[in-house]
Amino acid sequence: MHGEFRVAAEGVAIVPLKEDPQPGRFHRRGPSGSTMTNGRVVAVGLLLAAVIASGCVSGCGGGESAHRSAGNPPAFAWLRPAPPPSAWPLARLSGTVAMAYPPSWHRIESDPGTVSAALVVARTGLITEYLNATPKQADETLRNWPSFRTAHNQEEGDSQEQVLAAARGLRFRDGRGSCVIDRYRTTRTRYEEIACLVQAPAGETVIVAAALASRWGRDAPALERAVSGFVA
Repeated sequence: MHGEFRVAAEGVAIVPLKEDPQPGRFHRRGPSGSTMTNGRVVAVGLLLAAVIASGCVSGCGGGESAHRSAGNPPAFAWLRPAPPPSAWPLARLSGTVAMAYPPSWHRIESDPGTVSAALVVARTGLITEYLNATPKQADETLRNWPSFRTAHNQEEGDSQEQVLAAARGLRFRDGRGSCVIDRYRTTRTRYEEIACLVQAPAGETVIVAAALASRWGRDAPALERAVSGFVA
């Protein structure tokens, strides 16, 4: 993310900084502009191939099986496509793409053609919870999505990238998608995110849901609900 924080008169229009959660927007780079070596990309891809085969890296014990959505690996048992709560506002992209967010959050400014909403600490401007929807931008596919996403985070300067889970063929309200759950550190703090590429009849869209890693256990249910209610 780029730009200075800018607050409108009503106090809700905020331009996030690069050090905040990564949106779903990607920029094509030629070979000279890439900060990822081929070996590094291959290493990420091999690691994620094993992750996808098992459905998760950690936190996927059999105790969750009673709550699994049919066909989903345990790490994505929470993904149950359904309309969001009626009180949640909707942020819309062109066409039918709709991202619902909790009523205590606010829309924030983001790149043209994308939508974002967040919960922000007023005193410091720190984004503690974040949602972003972005149309497919570059070479991401359902097959390469987990490695594409984590490589993007590293290209943006994030460090300590840790993949927790990844899966393909997940069912959404109007399509199928690939998702990765990962943690990474910005220069400011550490985030955990759910990032999914969803393929629907109208097109492909990225949905990102992130929160402070230290608060993930508390904040994850709202983020998971938002992803479950997403329409691509």
